[in-house]
Amino acid sequence: MRTVVAYEAGRPLVLEDLPVPAIGPRDVLVRVSASGICHTDLTVINGLSPLPLPIVPGHEGCGIVEEVGSEVRRVRVGDRVLASVSPACGHCWWCINGMSNHCELNPGVKAKKRFTVADGREAGAVCGCGTFAEAMVVDEASVVAVQTDLPDEQLALLGCGVTTGLGAVLNTAEVVPGSSVAVIGCGGVGLSVIQGARIAGAATIIAVDMMANRREAAVAAGATHTVDPAEGDSVQQVRALTSGRGADYTFEVVGRPELITQSIDMARTSGTVTLVGMPATTDVLTLPAISTIFSGKRIRGSVVGGSQILRDFPRYIRLAEAGRLDLGSMITHRIKLDEINQGFELLTRGEGVRTIVV
Repeated sequence: MRTVVAYEAGRPLVLEDLPVPAIGPRDVLVRVSASGICHTDLTVINGLSPLPLPIVPGHEGCGIVEEVGSEVRRVRVGDRVLASVSPACGHCWWCINGMSNHCELNPGVKAKKRFTVADGREAGAVCGCGTFAEAMVVDEASVVAVQTDLPDEQLALLGCGVTTGLGAVLNTAEVVPGSSVAVIGCGGVGLSVIQGARIAGAATIIAVDMMANRREAAVAAGATHTVDPAEGDSVQQVRALTSGRGADYTFEVVGRPELITQSIDMARTSGTVTLVGMPATTDVLTLPAISTIFSGKRIRGSVVGGSQILRDFPRYIRLAEAGRLDLGSMITHRIKLDEINQGFELLTRGEGVRTIVV
């Protein structure tokens, strides 16, 4: 099957024919129909994540189950499924205590070597998925069967970006109606945060981004105000829009230490700061001790938006079916598998919102 492989950090991806990975007792073979290109994939192929190369990128995907292992019980052949950035077994301590985004299968699923690449080496798959291929073999804990008329290209976005952003608002921060929200970074995940704030009933939603096209997309997604960092200090601009206090809730969706610090400074006293972006493994965050403690601000990391995929994939699909969550507007480019490097060029330049491989 045709498969995209990242061999060297910062080098173009390679499309080659590889054998279909072996299917273990708990594994599922899925014919991939659509996959989103996420910034996390860019971090991986640039060598800025803990994941070793070579690796098959891609983790936002959906498709049809073609084969299942002997112990698989969650899905059947012919099911339409969503791949998840994070597995959920459904029965470990984390899963039964409402924290399946920390499922104990996480390390093993994500570290498993699935592929034998052209030079004979073993390669893993990003997040245990590897959706930049004609088919993927994944642990059954990484897929959820869905029943909906939504198109594949929209469903694929729920595998990571939309679920991470929407969940950060509804699950991690628990934004309340009438509140003020500031979002740093308005790519696919950031726009999902903005949509989540709108769905949650926030009265003031401030989108902060350097790119004019992304600020425009943020307004279309529900932002009430925009901030261009080139026009002055972003923190002061946000404070000016929130009666001088700062926002009730702030979200950093880029993954850069200096922007994380900004998101903390943008929050009001006793406000909630939610960290969504993925930093490089070498990044370090330094905060002033006194003001961090006495401000009373709550700083929360958000892993996959705190989403519980068995519960939340169906919930987010219902929001999309009802027209409250707009998935279609987030897709700005569609490419084929052999155009994957062009897709990452679009992401690197910040063009559009989400590129989908179909």
